[in-house]
Amino acid sequence: MTSHHVLITRDFDAPRDLVFAAWSDLEHLLKWYAPRDCDIAFRSFEFREGSQFHSCIRTPTGKECWCMGHYRRIIQPELIEFTMVVCNERRQALEPVEAGMDPDWPRETVVTVAFADLDGRTRLTLRQTVDESLAKRTGAHPGWLQMLDRLAEHLTK
Repeated sequence: MTSHHVLITRDFDAPRDLVFAAWSDLEHLLKWYAPRDCDIAFRSFEFREGSQFHSCIRTPTGKECWCMGHYRRIIQPELIEFTMVVCNERRQALEPVEAGMDPDWPRETVVTVAFADLDGRTRLTLRQTVDESLAKRTGAHPGWLQMLDRLAEHLTK
């Protein structure tokens, strides 16, 4: 049975402050916040409640996946909640199908990342407001798993 939302839980061998920083500091994000063999670039990034970001993930074949959003809630070092909107390089919101995505993909999703302290380790819980079966079918769910693998590797360097 699948969930109506993406739900991923992962434990990291790193303190909660460091894992939170990896999600909130641009220098960290540039090193892991894209699936394997992809790169990410940010046109804008400011980490505070109400601020916005504009990013592009580039695949090995050169496809560009633009996204923008804003930070709705930040409780350091416990929680980050942000929107993700399909857009273009000019920061214009698009219907997902216009960006070459599955027509069932929502124009906007909300991602909530919670960080729990486990005596020096961290349990991260990620929720995204998109049907899990759709996220698996489109590659978004495996993309999150790859990104979290890259985060784990980044935290051990």
